[in-house]
Amino acid sequence: MELVREWVDYQSPAGSVAAFLAHPAPAGAPVPAVVVIQEVWGVDGHVVDVAERLASAGYVAFAPDLYSAGGRRPPVLAPERVEAAKAFLNSIPPEQWMTVLGDEAHRAEALGALPPEEGARVGETLGALFGGAGGDPSRHMEVLQAALEYLHAHPACAGRRIGSVGFCMGGGLSAQLACAEADLAGAVVFYGASPAPEDVARVRCPIRGFYGADDPRIVAGLRTFDEALEKAGCDRELRVYPETPHAFFNDTRPSYRPEAARDAWGRMLSFFAEALGQVPTVALTDAAGP
Repeated sequence: MELVREWVDYQSPAGSVAAFLAHPAPAGAPVPAVVVIQEVWGVDGHVVDVAERLASAGYVAFAPDLYSAGGRRPPVLAPERVEAAKAFLNSIPPEQWMTVLGDEAHRAEALGALPPEEGARVGETLGALFGGAGGDPSRHMEVLQAALEYLHAHPACAGRRIGSVGFCMGGGLSAQLACAEADLAGAVVFYGASPAPEDVARVRCPIRGFYGADDPRIVAGLRTFDEALEKAGCDRELRVYPETPHAFFNDTRPSYRPEAARDAWGRMLSFFAEALGQVPTVALTDAAGP
């Protein structure tokens, strides 16, 4: 399918934000939209690829670069520095990621394998990504709510329903967006942290969640999340894949698991087809003609 692909700027309470926009070129009328919410790494090649895949499925896909809010990314989160930090983390066995990220002594020991100047830069970027500078939830929520306003007015989407999907940090934000926005038509969470029960009480849209069983920090909160969704009367399904790690959907990383990723992708597309505007059909036996 021929796609329109472009980087655009839109306004939010946090300032101007850059976003990747993709939608099917042949569409003769507005189509539903999906806000694609980045992992901690930002709008990188993987997130752009996901957006293009959604656009090829018939949606307007919109991926705000949360770190660009205010006009541009801070130098410590420049794309090339984030890619270097990601490459470093990819060089470590996945079971050691949380130890390295959560303990300064272990992180310093692991970074010691790099040349000193490079190690210092990677360490600074990791600290920003996982220690605060890259993750202000309230600021991110303002940016995402402004993205919904932008899409409501965009001619490729105007008047159609909007959903969200997020990964890791973005998965948690996708769930929070469902808590905050009553007119969100559906939210998908890939291995993101669960909102507090008092926030879940405000959810009015259907929710789908996909998680790896070998992701104990995230999975530990699912029972409470599911109970809060049930209490709120939400249509929901939270699926946990056995022997599957965090970030199993990211096919650019060692954590990628194709079986779980394939299943989750198909279920997500089916969910969006229902939640964002099901097309009426008739059974073959009821259709006109021979």
